[in-house]
Amino acid sequence: MKRRDVLSMPGGGIWGETNMRLVRAGMLPFMAGRFVASALAQPAPAPPPVTRTVVAASKVPSVVDAPLYFRALQLVLPERETSILSAPNGVLYQVSGSTEVTVAAETKTLHVGEGVSIAAGKMASLKAGNDASTMLHFLLSPDPNRNKPAVTVPLSLKELYRTETPIPDLKPGTYDLNLTRVTFPAHLATNPPHHRSGAALYYVLAGIGTNTIAGNREPRAPGSFVYEPFGLVHQWGNDGDVPFVFLAFNINPDGVAAVVPGEPKGK
Repeated sequence: MKRRDVLSMPGGGIWGETNMRLVRAGMLPFMAGRFVASALAQPAPAPPPVTRTVVAASKVPSVVDAPLYFRALQLVLPERETSILSAPNGVLYQVSGSTEVTVAAETKTLHVGEGVSIAAGKMASLKAGNDASTMLHFLLSPDPNRNKPAVTVPLSLKELYRTETPIPDLKPGTYDLNLTRVTFPAHLATNPPHHRSGAALYYVLAGIGTNTIAGNREPRAPGSFVYEPFGLVHQWGNDGDVPFVFLAFNINPDGVAAVVPGEPKGK
């Protein structure tokens, strides 16, 4: 009698254990399906952010006294040699080796990726380290034909780029002048259209970025210069598998964002 009772109980004995096994077995694919659906529903991780590092910055009291141009020079100083440099407002950027730079009794040693602002009319004393020093000198210069940097041997100078016409739409008042290193991570979508409140000169250090102007997409490889005057609506992106890194030598009105969304007002 007891045997029959045990067998007949819906949730007990042999049949109860069997039912539990069947329930558990049925639950497995159900739970697995819910886990997969939950995983698929999770949002994709956000892409790494664009990073911006200010290499050097200064203020320019006036930018309307004379027409101004962007220029980029390459300077090379042999190992352990010294020289003197005098030039318009600009930033010196270390590409390879190292350089001890002294301006107005202040000394700073530049290593790769570092820079220093040198104001117009200031004499800079340069001393290379144990290896030859290669630098880029970005300049905000009056007429380049009449305002050539003064250097002493053995420092060598080579012009890499200059704007053909003066920087347009500069206004009275103080401007920020800075050199910023910008890194776009790999596979970064093209950013929204924007323009400069002042102007900028880009120099590509690494990777290949895509510059879009009026719907035309142009690849920009290492060694490329890209000039962005006021009002030029443009976009940047990185379709490549490696980071896209560039320097932006920028001028913008003091207290005004360097980058402004969309088109300038009134255009």
